[in-house]
Amino acid sequence: MAGATAATPMDIDAAAPPPGAAAKGKAPLSSTPGGRAAPWVEKYRPQSLGDVAAHRDIVDTIDRLTNENRLPHLLLYGPPGTGKTSTILAVARKLYGSQYGNMILELNASDERGIDVVRQQIQDFASARSLSFGAKQSVKMVLLDEADAMTKDAQFALRRATSSNLPHLTVIEKHTRSTRFALICNHVNKIIPALQSRCTRFRFAPLDGTHVRERLKHIIQSEGLDVDDGGLTALVRLSNGDMRKALNILQSTHMASKQITEEAVYLCTGNPMPKDIEQIAYWLLNESFSTSFKCISDMKMRKGLALVDIIREVTMFVFKIQMPSDVRIKLINDLADIEYRLSFACNDKLQLGALISTFTGARTAMVAAAH
Repeated sequence: MAGATAATPMDIDAAAPPPGAAAKGKAPLSSTPGGRAAPWVEKYRPQSLGDVAAHRDIVDTIDRLTNENRLPHLLLYGPPGTGKTSTILAVARKLYGSQYGNMILELNASDERGIDVVRQQIQDFASARSLSFGAKQSVKMVLLDEADAMTKDAQFALRRATSSNLPHLTVIEKHTRSTRFALICNHVNKIIPALQSRCTRFRFAPLDGTHVRERLKHIIQSEGLDVDDGGLTALVRLSNGDMRKALNILQSTHMASKQITEEAVYLCTGNPMPKDIEQIAYWLLNESFSTSFKCISDMKMRKGLALVDIIREVTMFVFKIQMPSDVRIKLINDLADIEYRLSFACNDKLQLGALISTFTGARTAMVAAAH
């Protein structure tokens, strides 16, 4: 957390807020989905800061700043599904209550990413404060989701919008004291330094498996689902700390199968099961090139597995087995090269041959090291 600029005290006007501020983005503020037909990602989105599953240190800090009416410009960054948008929406509900729909301009910057958005939509929203006739000025909020997709020109224009110390003020700059900006992104290095330095930065790390498991248990109980321990463990493992991904897998598996087991979860997502990876690793470490190629190709065809998923899981398996350090280093490096080549749509059969060749070389090196 670094680089906060001095924030002026926030006074929330109890009078009617300015009209015409439309909410856009991942979860429009004007609706709270409910019912069994709603996507569970939105149905179970946290409604308050206390409901946020993890990152209590960050949430408590933002909560304290909100209570003290000294909320600065915010930059929340980290992997998807870690609670960035939910945290900001919870802050908005706390600040504005039933009026938050008109007090926030929510933009998905990956869609509306040009300089015209900064010059027009944000400008119109900021200038609309003149319609409020209360004795106190209301501090509004501009939420830019996926801000790392914004063009550089738009970011530089936004920098001017967040700074009140520049000469030749535009309309946006004139209204900066009444507006707070909240930027959300996955890759903070794509945000220009000048904009980063004007915001208080919070990094949302991938969720711990314990927090994901607890939240899933709450949803499973609320929906009355039949999920065994193996299925729950598979959900936590495949989510990789992404709560949104975990909920989507849970809902998809529920629609495909009445009972959510480990096998049902892996079949629904198309990921190789742990026992399949163990079998593939056995072939790679013990069988001949031709036998390994035939067996793995047959399993890929029969179960519809992707080679890139196999390589990622086999890589994690390599970390668990005992082998000389130099052999492990060479093996991991070769697997990384194969995965990189697959990202460019290289031939699957050729890369499968490269995978088996890599393990054949590793077996030879381990035999030599043993002697």
